[in-house]
Amino acid sequence: MVLDQLPADCSANILSLTSPRDVGRFSVISSTLQSMADSDAVWNKFLPSDWQQILCRLVNSVDYSSKKDLFLRLCIPQLIDGGKKTFSLEKATGRKCYMLSARDLSITWAHNPLYWSWKRCPDSRFPEVAELRTVWWLEINGSINTSLLSPETVYGAYFILKLADRAYGLDSLPSEVSVEVGTLKSQGSVYLRRQDSAKQCKVYFLNPVEAPRTRVTEGEIRTLKKRQDGWMEVELGSFYNDGSIGEVKMSLKEVKGHHLKGGLIVGGIELRPKN
Repeated sequence: MVLDQLPADCSANILSLTSPRDVGRFSVISSTLQSMADSDAVWNKFLPSDWQQILCRLVNSVDYSSKKDLFLRLCIPQLIDGGKKTFSLEKATGRKCYMLSARDLSITWAHNPLYWSWKRCPDSRFPEVAELRTVWWLEINGSINTSLLSPETVYGAYFILKLADRAYGLDSLPSEVSVEVGTLKSQGSVYLRRQDSAKQCKVYFLNPVEAPRTRVTEGEIRTLKKRQDGWMEVELGSFYNDGSIGEVKMSLKEVKGHHLKGGLIVGGIELRPKN
């Protein structure tokens, strides 16, 4: 293979222009390529430019023997910012992923124990989650600066939740969901019910690639989806991060119905690249 006949620094530079997934494939071709594929010169390019600042934000420090080792460790969600968020890298591309905990969200009346309770949940990434006791006004908001995300990337924002056995009133009316970045707004609605329910609703979302930049187009019918970690998720919306500095505002609310609802367990909001 021509690549393993080039000078090591030249080969490493070429490999760094591919992706973590591609480098893994190259490494099994020959022992020479494996040595190049494991080099710090290659994996330093796959780490985010602010990786040192990210390490400073970790709740628990990570030990690593090489840049590849560090990359792989950061592919596992790590608690940051005092345990209010998690950070990870998408293994195939190296793009950034974040999850905002319930404590990092703005939940109306969350500090009133009559309406919400805070408790530990063994399968949560975070020390505690929020469980809805009873309210009629349900509103949950979150935000993150786009500078923390990978540029030139389409992101999806996902509300992570569970429904307690005693859940009630959450699917009487659909909850409104939205994601807003500057003049772009993705909005829709979803019924908070388990997958075995027959009812569905239609969601409207912004296609972040098409112009004009303020147009909202009709999207697919959405329901809650099961995750491998035992939680459920629903997409709040998607957006294209072009690299400019701004704020992503995310929301789930049901404030039109004057009925009581309860049993919603809030895990957080996750932002991850969309394939």
